[in-house]
Amino acid sequence: MPHSKRTATGVLGGLLGLVGLSAVAGLLITATVTPAIAVSGYAASSAITMFDNMPSYLQPEKLMMPTEIYKKASDGSDVLMAEFYDQNRIPVTWEEVAPVMYDAILSSEDKNFYSHGGVDLLGTMKALVGNASSGSNRGGSSITQQYVKNVLQQNCEVTAKSQEEVQDCYRETTVSSGVEGYERKLQEMRYAIQLEQEVSKDDILLGYLNIAAFGGTTYGIGAAAERYFGVAAKDLTIVQAATIAGMVQEPNTLRIDLPDGTMTNKAGEAVNGAADGYSVTKERRDYVLGRMLTDGKITQAEYDEAIATPVTPNVTTRPVGCTQAVGAEFFCDYVRSIITTDPAFGETDADRAAALRRGGLKVYTTLDSDLQAAAVDAISVVPASVGYMNLGASGIQLEVGTGRVLSMVQNRGYDPAATEENAPTTAVNYNVRGINGGGGHAAGSTYKLFSLVNWLEQGHSVNEVINGRVGKKKVQTCDGATQTVDADNSGQPGHIGNFENNSGYSGTPYNFTRDSLNSGFFAMAEKISVCSTNRVAMKMGVVLGNDGGALDQTNLPYNVLGDQYVAPIDMAAAYATVAANGVLCQPKAIDRVVDRDGTEFTPERTCDRVISEAVAATAADTLVGVMSGTGIGARIGDGTPVFGKTGIHEYFHTWMDGSSTKVTTVVWVGNVKGEARLNEYRESGYQLSRIRNSIWPKMQGAANSKYGGDRFPEPAAELTKRVLTDLPSVIGQTVEQARSTLQAAGFSVNVADAADGVEAAGTIIAQDPGAGKAPGGATVTITPSNGSGVAVPGVSGTPQDAARQLAQAGFASVSAECTQGGDSDQGVVTGTNPAAGTITNRGTAITIQYQAKDCSRAGGGGGRGNG
Repeated sequence: MPHSKRTATGVLGGLLGLVGLSAVAGLLITATVTPAIAVSGYAASSAITMFDNMPSYLQPEKLMMPTEIYKKASDGSDVLMAEFYDQNRIPVTWEEVAPVMYDAILSSEDKNFYSHGGVDLLGTMKALVGNASSGSNRGGSSITQQYVKNVLQQNCEVTAKSQEEVQDCYRETTVSSGVEGYERKLQEMRYAIQLEQEVSKDDILLGYLNIAAFGGTTYGIGAAAERYFGVAAKDLTIVQAATIAGMVQEPNTLRIDLPDGTMTNKAGEAVNGAADGYSVTKERRDYVLGRMLTDGKITQAEYDEAIATPVTPNVTTRPVGCTQAVGAEFFCDYVRSIITTDPAFGETDADRAAALRRGGLKVYTTLDSDLQAAAVDAISVVPASVGYMNLGASGIQLEVGTGRVLSMVQNRGYDPAATEENAPTTAVNYNVRGINGGGGHAAGSTYKLFSLVNWLEQGHSVNEVINGRVGKKKVQTCDGATQTVDADNSGQPGHIGNFENNSGYSGTPYNFTRDSLNSGFFAMAEKISVCSTNRVAMKMGVVLGNDGGALDQTNLPYNVLGDQYVAPIDMAAAYATVAANGVLCQPKAIDRVVDRDGTEFTPERTCDRVISEAVAATAADTLVGVMSGTGIGARIGDGTPVFGKTGIHEYFHTWMDGSSTKVTTVVWVGNVKGEARLNEYRESGYQLSRIRNSIWPKMQGAANSKYGGDRFPEPAAELTKRVLTDLPSVIGQTVEQARSTLQAAGFSVNVADAADGVEAAGTIIAQDPGAGKAPGGATVTITPSNGSGVAVPGVSGTPQDAARQLAQAGFASVSAECTQGGDSDQGVVTGTNPAAGTITNRGTAITIQYQAKDCSRAGGGGGRGNG
């Protein structure tokens, strides 16, 4: 509001106003202002008709009130966290105002308030005549008229969408020049007269004190008493009451919270500040005190003491905005963004902005003070600013099954005006995306959750064995298209290796998840497409994008490993979905809202099943295994069951996402911008790539301590079964061919010592188990030929004949074994040991088996002998 009331300029305008409203005196009398006197004549009759045709019913809009945001304290009570307002106002009841304040405002503004009917006839006529002659349009307004003017102004400002429109409202309700100014004055009178017929004097007076401006953003006596003197309105002294009462004439000029002065004199020197004892305000205060003395409201002694008292403000600041929410500023700002964007708070942006700053809402949030404090402490291991990179860190916790945001922290301080990069403060909320949120961060291997869920949803078992070794992988991108990925540890551009150069193995998705094996997840992507995995992520609440915040629906093989930029709050919702048996609850920061009428409502947030209980339980069981694998550094050891998933994206970002059955915690540390490698720096005793292992256990541990947690459901039998797969034959292949064939089919390979074989050395001559069906991942033993084998020939005739045949085949160690029977004296050969066709070497001892009538005489004597 401008510093002083507007004044009409020009005697001509005032005279025109008088001519146009020549019957105003008769009008006021006939309208029973005070006293009731009848008049007659055409002028009075015309004026009365015009007056009667003016709008008479004034409906005050609701006072502009601050919106208050609350959080939960440790004892469960609601604690004020922050306020937003255009007008600092604390409404008071009649009993909450010191009687001396009523005395001061009546003496200075309208001593006849309780005796007139809304308009002070004598004062108004005097003002009208004075205005016509001097050009001034000040004075003469009763408190009822002033209340009407304030109501009209506030009714207009409630719908104002900009500061320019607020100024227009002021001009419309205080216009003072020409006929327009007189018409405004007359309309005020009309409203005032009607108002006094419907509303009690006390209510009008209190309404005026609650709506009046007292300088700056201070409105109403409750806020004025607190702002200027640090007391409640009921505790105001005579001096304080007189000072505040004097301000209504020129609120911004007479305010006493600007020690450097509220105006300057002709010499450019500051006036009405601490240096001159707030001289202008004191002069006006002393005038009010004089009026109070004249009206008998104070004694001479009280007057003398008050006059001698200097103006001594005790300025009390009522913070506005999220800087007031110390330790939870970014959560507060997240709530603010909800109020200004959610249709629950208004149909348009302007409506929602008005609800925030003028609506008088009480917003009760989900923030848990205990978990927030623990999270603030945990995140403090990451400095707010370092010289070697643009380092950021954030942590967020959601309640499983409701989506309630329990904590939200980051390493940098909150400053809504901050623009400098890599400064200790920022306006950007690293946990969210959108208004005052960043564009997210590359998710790294925490994104593998969605490949795991996709794998299970397509009917695969986590114990199905596939070839997760490094090598070229033909990854399905979308709609049947494939792209070859070089999954190796070469370090060449475009080649993707495993963490710490792990060569991979044929194994199961359960173990791939536990070990976060990149080549294993590429092998899974050969069977399930990347685009279907990305759709799973979006179904589970993740908005995909890049560091610029734009949506990015491109399906690339590297999405499998988490190159997509995601917001931590989205990842928390996804992991909470698994912990909630497959139900996705949209993140929720507001439990309830109570408007100034006491009506309660809640912004709509839904909980919907997005994955089956079987898939969720099996995914949770698999993620439990991570805590004995790559997640071992984040183990808590408090006995509460938790699952988790680690993630490192090219050492630029590091994550730990996990949950109990009650609370989900997500922690991110990395480059806000840039590509500094986290593994090359240390802070607080931790390598930055692993500093998550300090933050996450503290945050999740605090949640476990307060909320507890149950065992996760048993995984589904169908999704954990061992799967029989086709075992190919590798007989006749080389050792490397056989190894590649078996590993591609998902089997492990054991190469036995070379055995005698007629095949070329290195040719596989045996495998165990043989071709057919076998459990995926089973070990197959393959035996190569040594190239030195020979087949035992089939022999016949007498033992002597057989001996010669074996000698010809190269066998030097030959013996015979006789079995009594038959009619032959010399014996008939029945076979050999090893049998004919057996592959062996020439040094193997061969026994000729024959049958004779008398073994003691056959074959040269005895039952056994050499051929």
